[in-house]
Amino acid sequence: MFGAEKGTSDKLDGKKLHIGIVQARFNESITNALADACKAELAALGVLDKHIDHVLVPGALEVPVALQALAEKDEYDALIALGCIIRGETYHFELVANESGAGVTRLSLDYQIPIANAIITTENLEQAVARQTDKGRDAARVAVEMANLLDELS
Repeated sequence: MFGAEKGTSDKLDGKKLHIGIVQARFNESITNALADACKAELAALGVLDKHIDHVLVPGALEVPVALQALAEKDEYDALIALGCIIRGETYHFELVANESGAGVTRLSLDYQIPIANAIITTENLEQAVARQTDKGRDAARVAVEMANLLDELS
């Protein structure tokens, strides 16, 4: 049973963690809500505000390069990617979604740092609004749990 295994609550203890957040400004009302929910959940999990660095970039395609710059500092236990890609009438949606997602995953593997990917992809604005708070909270929980898990495994 998930959540019942020994030490699950310890994996959500963020008191000693340093977290970097990269937020895309494109669709800013959504990404601001993602960031607010994410930071509130990080605080609820014990991550100190002074241990959170929050960087803004123009859009989802720029998120990976900022994540890479943070990963290269070797100061963070986990990183969080925040963005919102809403389908339009062209192939651009697929390009941005696929490339930003692949970049985030590649960085996580290359730098062996957990990156919670909350670059949400939706068909329309209503879907984005419906997901913004939950996905922001989820990203914080994933980052904290994975940082603690990787610490435990190393």
